[in-house]
This record gives sequence, structure tokens and C-alpha cells, in this order.
Amino acid sequence: MLNKKAKLAENLLDKTKLEMLATRVGYGKGLVEAGEKDRRVVVLCADLTESTHSHWFKEKFPERFIEMGVAEQNMATVAAGMANYGKIPFISSYAAFSPGRNNEQIRTTITLNNLPVKIGGAHAGISVGPDGATHQQLEDIALMRVQPNMVVLVPCDAVEAQKATVAAAFNNKPTYIRFGREKSPVFTTQETPFKIGRAEVFRDLPAGPPAGRTGRQEEKTCTIVGCGMLLYNALVAAEELSKEGIECEVINSHTVKPLDEKTIIKSAKKTGAVVSVEEHQIDGGLGSAVAEVLARNYPIPQEFVGVQNRFGESGKPDELIESFGMGIGSIKSAVKKVLNRKNS
Repeated sequence: MLNKKAKLAENLLDKTKLEMLATRVGYGKGLVEAGEKDRRVVVLCADLTESTHSHWFKEKFPERFIEMGVAEQNMATVAAGMANYGKIPFISSYAAFSPGRNNEQIRTTITLNNLPVKIGGAHAGISVGPDGATHQQLEDIALMRVQPNMVVLVPCDAVEAQKATVAAAFNNKPTYIRFGREKSPVFTTQETPFKIGRAEVFRDLPAGPPAGRTGRQEEKTCTIVGCGMLLYNALVAAEELSKEGIECEVINSHTVKPLDEKTIIKSAKKTGAVVSVEEHQIDGGLGSAVAEVLARNYPIPQEFVGVQNRFGESGKPDELIESFGMGIGSIKSAVKKVLNRKNS
């Protein structure tokens, strides 16, 4: 049952009726919106201005845009200096290069000094497609999540990416925003709630137990915690599972750090089982963050949908998502697997 408070798009389950936009589009729009709100916002880019959609900011505010060339390490340190003197810098590149290439500079000059530099990592995940393993950054959430002071945002669609970008501009913290290249369904709206650090329940459990059952422990219930564009697959999987008598609460954990522990624990106590869904290595990503919270507070069975300890490869985005076990069918299988563990 879709959560009415989430205010999601109409015809959400009919992909053909949804607008398709890459999350990088939302990042570009968010840069312009943030720039309009505050003259301190500046944008630096490492020779990927159009690919990251930073060119919209460049066209609107040329005096506040700096093309750094292919020099991601330098870009991070220059941005740190600008932040130290009162600017709000965004640094834009492919996630494979920022934070992939300049991780040390981010650590030493930005997070160590707790400076409000915003890192926009484009073309993340295997949905980059034909660019192949070198450009399919699958370790960036782990790299950024482990750094003290860093906020990590993984918006689920273009609308949420715009909101995340604007919110990041004014949170006064080092912040990593992850977004993709491939077009994906836009299933949130301008009215969908968004706040850094607060997860949103997009799908509730039914009000009462399934017919013929009593007590939550006997029900076929599961929590799905997801982030990024795969959250759409999670919602579709949950609706399909409902027809089989399995009910899932679906949580949009767009903020991977700081994780909304309260919302996740509350749901875990209702369902007794959790599946995490992300387009990232299962080691160190959202799933690991959720597992850490559950281990400390409410240990229950968990399954992980994500990249299973391998590098990416060239191919069509949709085919790669299926091949790497992150499609709708794989999410349904993970739910059934964790329910078997729960009920045993």
C-alpha cells in the first residue's frame, strides 16, 4: 500500500506513463537553484561540464564557474580553500574520478577540516552502461561513508536529486551527492517530502494482518531499504509480492550518512526481516550501514541486493542491472530468501 504522505507520482507502477530523466539532470537544476538563492555558491568542474550538467550553472553564472581541466585532486584542494574563505563550492566530475581519484585530497583538505565542499559524483553505478568497468564507480559510497564529517546522499530520481543538491548547499557540511547517467523513472514529485538525514516510507504495510493470519511474527512481512534509482525496482517488486501474499514496507534511505536509524529500526521491529537495495558494492554501502544499525539495536535476518564483489562490465544499462542481480526479480527473490530465514 503506497504511503499517501509520500505523495508519489500518479501511475507510479506504469513505467510507460512516467517521465524518464537522469538524476544528473536534477543535479544541474539544483546547482542553478542554489546559485540563485546564494551568491556564495560556486561550481568547479573537471572537464566534464556538460556530462555533469554543470553547464547550466556556467551559462547562468559564468563569473562563479571555474573549469579546472582534468585535475580532480587540484579541484578538491582549490574548493577547500574557497570554502575556508566563505564560499559554498560544488565540485563536479564522474564518481570514478571524484571521489575515486581524489579521495586523499577530499580527506585531507575537506573532511579533516570539516569544510562545506559539495562533491557531485556523476555516472555512478553499472547503469553507466557501455563505458565499462573503469567508469562504473561501485565503491564511492563506501569511500565517502567512512570519512568523518561527510554526509552521503543518493537521490532516487531527478526531482529528488534537485532537492538534495539545494539542501546540500546549505547544510554547512562536507557532502557527497551520487547521481547517474542513464534516464530513470521520475516517481517522486515536488510535494514528496525530503530532508537530509530523514528516510521516507514510500510503501506501508497493510493496516491489518493478511486474511487468515494473526500476529506479526507469523506474517510474510519484510522491510526493503533502498536508495538511488533502484528504489523504483523495489517499489514494483513490493507490489508484485503483495499479489503473492507477501507485504513489504519500502523505505527511501536517500541519506546513507547520517542514516535514519529510528525509521529503519521501527520498520524492522514490525516486519522482522530486511532487504537492502543499492547500485553499489554490497561491502561498505547502504546495506552495510543498515546491517550495522540492526546489529547494534535489533538483530534480524538481512539480505543484500547490490554488486556482489565484482567489477562492472560494458553493456546496456538495463541488461547489466539484470545480469548483476539488481532487477525486480532479484529483489523478489531476496525477499523470499530472507523470509525463509526469518521463518526458520
